[in-house]
Amino acid sequence: MAKKDQNPNYKVIAENRRARYDYAIEDDIECGMLLEGSEVKSLRTGKAQITECYAAVEDNELWLVNSYIPPYAQAKTFQHEERRRRKLLVSKKELVKLWSATQREGMTLVPLVLYFNHKGLAKMKIGIAKGKKNHDKRETSAKRDWSRQKARLMKEH
Repeated sequence: MAKKDQNPNYKVIAENRRARYDYAIEDDIECGMLLEGSEVKSLRTGKAQITECYAAVEDNELWLVNSYIPPYAQAKTFQHEERRRRKLLVSKKELVKLWSATQREGMTLVPLVLYFNHKGLAKMKIGIAKGKKNHDKRETSAKRDWSRQKARLMKEH
């Protein structure tokens, strides 16, 4: 029996795995990105990085700061800046929610995943997160270890 075909347009470009270790993610929002042509071509190669970047609400707009999209070799004259600030596209309602989370509640906006959706558009999943302390990180890893051990024990018996 043949495996069900997946959509060829859906592709994960970059993932911030460390975010779930360093932050307690409480909610996430999908948002679009305002990109130049050479940036989209470069993203298709899959070499972008979002580990050191963050999102910020400034002047009623959502911005992605310090993300890395490498230059596209075939774009000779219309090249983009590698670490420029990129505008993220969200609705007004979501923008107000993000602003109140960061300004009033002291949360952080952490990029989780950069991907092409099923329509082939570049999207980013932003997590509304609170930073973890060292004891929280140890507790999380202890829970993960215990759940692995428990699964092993259940499998044996």
